[in-house]
This record gives sequence, C-alpha cells and structure tokens, in this order.
Amino acid sequence: MGMADPLVRNDAVSTRKITFFVALAIFAQESAWNFYDNQVPVLLREQVASAGLVGLLMGMDNLLGIFVQPWIGNRSDNTRTRWGRRMPYLAVGMPLAAVVFVFLPWATSLAALVAVMFLYALLANTTRPLTESMVPDFIAPERRSRANAIVKIATSLTIIMASLISLLVVDEHPRAAFVIPSVILLLTTAVLIAKVRDNQSPAYQAALVEEETTAEAKVPFRQVLIELIRDPDRRRLLLLLSVLLFGGAWFASRSLITPYGMEALGLSRGDAGGLTLPSGVAYLLAAYPAALCAERFGRLRTMGAGMAIFAAALAAGTFVQSAAGTVVVFCVAAIGAAAFTINAVVALWNLAPSSRVLGTYTGLYAVTWYLGGFGGPALIGVVVDLTGWRGMLLDVAVLATLAVLVVVRLGRLQRRAAVASAAPANS
Repeated sequence: MGMADPLVRNDAVSTRKITFFVALAIFAQESAWNFYDNQVPVLLREQVASAGLVGLLMGMDNLLGIFVQPWIGNRSDNTRTRWGRRMPYLAVGMPLAAVVFVFLPWATSLAALVAVMFLYALLANTTRPLTESMVPDFIAPERRSRANAIVKIATSLTIIMASLISLLVVDEHPRAAFVIPSVILLLTTAVLIAKVRDNQSPAYQAALVEEETTAEAKVPFRQVLIELIRDPDRRRLLLLLSVLLFGGAWFASRSLITPYGMEALGLSRGDAGGLTLPSGVAYLLAAYPAALCAERFGRLRTMGAGMAIFAAALAAGTFVQSAAGTVVVFCVAAIGAAAFTINAVVALWNLAPSSRVLGTYTGLYAVTWYLGGFGGPALIGVVVDLTGWRGMLLDVAVLATLAVLVVVRLGRLQRRAAVASAAPANS
C-alpha cells in the first residue's frame, strides 16, 4: 500500500498536466475560430452584397470538417514517429494556421479572400480532432469525462476571448486584431512542442504492442467503417445515432431561437438574440459536475438523464410564452445538454475496439455532430413551416426525446455486454 500511493499521485499529476495542455491547445484553436466567425463575415460583406453567399462561404469550414476530420484522425492513428502520432501534425499545422490567419484581412479580392478562408479552414479542421484525441491517448477511461469537461470549458471561454478582441481592438486596428489569435496559436504550439510527446502516451504504447501481435501495421479508414457497420454489437452505431439526433436538437434550439423570440414572444431582434446568453453560463457551471455524475452514476445514465432534462425543459417552455420564462427554460436545458456533450465522445472513445483507432473515432464523432447540426435546424424549420413558431420548442423536445430512447436502448445493450463479459470470470 505504501508504494501505491506515490504512483497514484504521479498518475493524477500526469492527468492534470495533459488536461491542461490539451485545454490550452483547444483554447488557442477555438479563440482563432470564434474570432474568424465574428469578423470574417464583415470582410466578406466588403466584397459581396448577398447575405446568402456570405452564409454559404462561412459554412465552408463545417463542410470541410465532415471530410477532413475523420481522415486526419485515421492518418494520425497510423503515424509512428519519435514525437508520437498527433504532435508531428500539430507542430506543423498550428503555426501554418496562425500564419494563414494573419493574411485574412489583407485579401483584397473575393477570390483571394475565399482562397485564404479555404486554406485556414483546412488547417483548422486538421488540428482540432488531433488535439481532442490526446485526451483518450493519455487519460484512463474512468477519468476522461473530467478532462473533457475542462476542454469544453476552455472552448466556451474562447467566445469571451473573441468578443473581447472584437470589442477592444477591431475598431481601431482591424487588421492588427487578427494577429492576436495568431500569436496565441504560435505560443501554444511552442508550449506543446516543449512539453508534450504523445509517443509516451499509454494509448500509443498499447497500439505498438497490438501491432506486434497483428499482421496489419495500419488500420485504413475504410476498414474502420466496415467493422463499425458489420459488427453485430450495435452499441457504437446507436451511440452515434444519439449524437446525430441530439446534435440536431441542440443546434436547432440555438440557431432558431432568434426568429422564435421575434415570432412567438414578440421580442426585438436584439432581445431575441440574447435569450440564450445566460444559458451559456449555466452550461459552463454544469460541465464539470456532469463529469463527476458520469463517474458516480455511469455515463449512459447521465447522458440519458441530461437529454431528458433538456427535452422536458423545452417542452415546458412551450407553455411559458415569455422572455423571462424562456431564459430559465434554456438555462435548465443547457444543464441537461452538458450532461450529454461532456460524456458522449468519452463513451465513444471507451467503446472503440482498439487504441489504434482513437483519432478516427474522434473524427467520426465530429462528423456525426456536424451532420446533426446541419439536419436538425432544417428539419425543425420544416415542421415550424407546417405548424407555426409557437410550438418550436416542443418540436425540438420531440427530437431530443428520440435521442433519449436511443440511449435507453444502448443502455440495455451495455448491461447485456457487461453480463456476458463477466460470465467467463464467474464460471
């Protein structure tokens, strides 16, 4: 017992350190991306008058993410260097993204601006899933929710960072303002290069051991997909389905709230757009407790309860047709959403068949979430066209309830799998 305590303490220190470095990297990447979302539309409006074209071009990064993130996740899974499998790409991709970012306000034509936007979106989509994949690379399954909660908090704080840069710098120095996120990216890259070598991660070492006992040195992306689809164990597919459905509900609730506030509550455009601001604070406060609940009560149970809270809150919001009531409803819904978003990707990592495909599964999660973000608002929008704005929150609640039912089914399969795995040990 005396020898175990220092080992436990060392493991805890190592977990805190890698969590800090991953959160720092995500903070740097997302600070640039949020500032991009804030200010690049203004650059586009200087070149084109069509709001539709501006929106289409701003959606290019999400479209690229659907193709790039699973590809780069799989490519990094199959990379072997003395720096590991994620860091070589981050050490090159993050500085390149920083340099490209600086050139955004200097593009003097639409063609040049779109070209720089495309290159930045490509680099940003390349680095983001690799940084997230270092959580399961380094951290044991039972502690991944805590680490992911810290990462999500860092992601949320970048909205404040981007807003501060816009508020304090952009009006006086519109081009120099783009340098600030770039410098943050460069400094963070230097810290990662100096402090992180993912060839020392437990998942990387496990992948090397596994390769010694298998005939194939690499796991192609196509093989990962085929194995996922054909596997009689449907837990991973059901989990991805729940991500798709809840992602659709979450993005629909956020992207349609302004017209809902205007049409159903009679608010001005500005007041309607501010309805979700307090819920962002509620999400931040709920993130880490959601991880602790998952460790105590189980991830699937926490996810299901969170989605049920989200759905119930929005359903109740249908009967509370006031601005104050809607703010409260969205705060409660955000707490429920945190229970799902903090734990869903962790559940998928823990269901991955091998440590050799953790990056690929990070990419698959991102793609499924993005597809939900694309399809959910469109689906709810069609329903609103048929039934009216006053029932929009209930429409979203129904979609979230479908996700709850999927997780309930997944929980049953998980319990069966646990019983089956315990049977040989007890016999």
